[in-house]
Amino acid sequence: MTNTKLARPTAVLMALFVVFLWATSWVLIKIGLEQLPPLSFAGLRYSIGFMLLLPVFLRRQGFAALRNISRRTWVKLLILGVLFYAVTQGASFIALAYLPAVTVNLLWSFSVIVVALLGIGFLEEHLSRAQWLGILLTILGAWVYFYPATFPAYAELGLLAATIGIVANGISSVMGRDVNRRAEVEPLTVTVVSMGIGSLLLLIAGFMTGGIPKISLQSWAIIGWLAAVNTAFAFTLWNRTLQTLGATESSIINGTMMIWIPILAVVFLKETLDLKEVLGLIAVGMGAIIVQWRRSER
Repeated sequence: MTNTKLARPTAVLMALFVVFLWATSWVLIKIGLEQLPPLSFAGLRYSIGFMLLLPVFLRRQGFAALRNISRRTWVKLLILGVLFYAVTQGASFIALAYLPAVTVNLLWSFSVIVVALLGIGFLEEHLSRAQWLGILLTILGAWVYFYPATFPAYAELGLLAATIGIVANGISSVMGRDVNRRAEVEPLTVTVVSMGIGSLLLLIAGFMTGGIPKISLQSWAIIGWLAAVNTAFAFTLWNRTLQTLGATESSIINGTMMIWIPILAVVFLKETLDLKEVLGLIAVGMGAIIVQWRRSER
């Protein structure tokens, strides 16, 4: 791709396409989990994604970018790799193994709230009245969706994994924003280094807990698509759109994933939603967008 700045309509369409790709990941992961253990599955996806991004990184920045990273930043990138890839992505795959995609999608929207609350203490960011309203709306939506709360026994592990993933995702998001805000390291370097560290840990954890899985042709196709298209290609395309779109626009577009995932889950995974759950999803989505939108404006 050239470095020519995209026209705004083109950037919007490309960003929407990337978000749609990311939404399809949830469907593909649910299908792949029928044959693959979650940690090994996640490790293979991000390991291959890392290997595909590595040549792009070396061609654009090379080892010079790595030599210029301070020891303190290396520690942050190590922690970021552990939290955002090994813990967050591993937990999301485990949650999807035990819970419907729609439910995990709703729970994951609380990451925005965790990020906003952590930003108060660690980034000295203060929430506006609109953001507090968004948080209350998200909580209300979740209450509407889950009430009355009844979960089968096997779902407890999924809920625990989702909770761990949400907290880890919130902490890693704040760390990532801190690293990128200081502008000491290029975003591509941050992604490649942290993904390399986290994907290796995921692979080791997956092989230690579940052994080396037997992978069918269908599973390889899903892993390959997720790594090449939904990770490496989508990441590159998304960063191209950020050269044109502002933070607020990108946040709103990214928030549309809350809409796509339930639609795709109903169509392809045969999951069901009643009116109460739809209303709860709408409230949660609106609340999450308000929180993220107001934060991005500042």
